[in-house]
Amino acid sequence: MDNLPQDPFMLVSSINMMLRDNMYDSLESLCEYYDKDINELKEYLQQNGFDYLEEQKQFR
Repeated sequence: MDNLPQDPFMLVSSINMMLRDNMYDSLESLCEYYDKDINELKEYLQQNGFDYLEEQKQFR
């Protein structure tokens, strides 16, 4: 995957899959790879009903 999806539901699904499958060891490393600001990403997804659970390494 060269780019992250723009649709919030597809984005959450993609991020959770990449973290679950250990493609990235943290949300920070995933954001760094895709050149995304972690706080902007979290805020965007929170505005769309998703919160990041640090201990589970996933958005819900």
